[in-house]
Amino acid sequence: MPSLKEIKGRIGSVKSTLKITSAMKLVSSAKLRKAQQAIGNMLPYQSALQEMLSTLMAHRGPSAQFTGERPEIQSVAIIAFASNSSLCGGFNANAVRKVLETVREYEAKGVRVTVFSVGRKMIESMRKIGKENTEMPSDPVALSGSPEYSGAAALASSLIQDYLEGKFDRIELIYNHFVSTGTQTVTRETWIPLKVESEVDDYPAPESESDTEVSGYIVEPSVPELIEELLPKTMRLKIYTVLLDSQAAEHAARTVAMQTATDNGEDLLDELTLEYNKGRQQKITSEILDIVGGTMK
Repeated sequence: MPSLKEIKGRIGSVKSTLKITSAMKLVSSAKLRKAQQAIGNMLPYQSALQEMLSTLMAHRGPSAQFTGERPEIQSVAIIAFASNSSLCGGFNANAVRKVLETVREYEAKGVRVTVFSVGRKMIESMRKIGKENTEMPSDPVALSGSPEYSGAAALASSLIQDYLEGKFDRIELIYNHFVSTGTQTVTRETWIPLKVESEVDDYPAPESESDTEVSGYIVEPSVPELIEELLPKTMRLKIYTVLLDSQAAEHAARTVAMQTATDNGEDLLDELTLEYNKGRQQKITSEILDIVGGTMK
């Protein structure tokens, strides 16, 4: 049985830890509110832009450059998102596990895989298995810590160019999707080639290349020109949206982890305090018995 001094030391240690976890929970909660607002503002815009692009491409006909599956997949790029720091539950571990599963799946088929890591924890994990990519066009640590459109656009533009040049036959995204404060789901989706979700039959085939009317909407200057403008913008915006989504999921995971740690710490503190009081009472009782025994002699 530990001595009272040892128990008291553990109580002090737990109290110090509780101060840290409580403070981190408050900080994460504040960051989560900002991240939620950012992704909440971005998602409707990104979804509307994607829907508009799908409608136009369904009307004009999908762009073969970005929507057609290549006959043989020989090389795949994965953009993997994680955080720069830990103490966020299974946030990083779940993303890394999904990346490793995907890498093994492709390599079993003889497909070459290149991982573009965003976030220090993903970089460290990929370095261990020899999948560290040193050709990132933007700072992967800064991208995860403080998402900015310029960095996301640089990464997107570089990979789009690689795809067009045939360096990669498919590019996938793996990240934690923010559902709610208590729920973050690891998501794997194909970024390129694009999927056109609108039904082609809903829109009549154009009569000429300068067709400017789509399902009752007047398009200026023309559908092909608008597609040419929207396509790269939508693809770049997708990377930025995923960055914001991953960041919101990270702060949510850390908030929950710190709340759980605080609750567990408080339970442990109660147990230690009870054990300390019992030991102290037992010591006092023993001293009283010793005094009484000595008096009777």
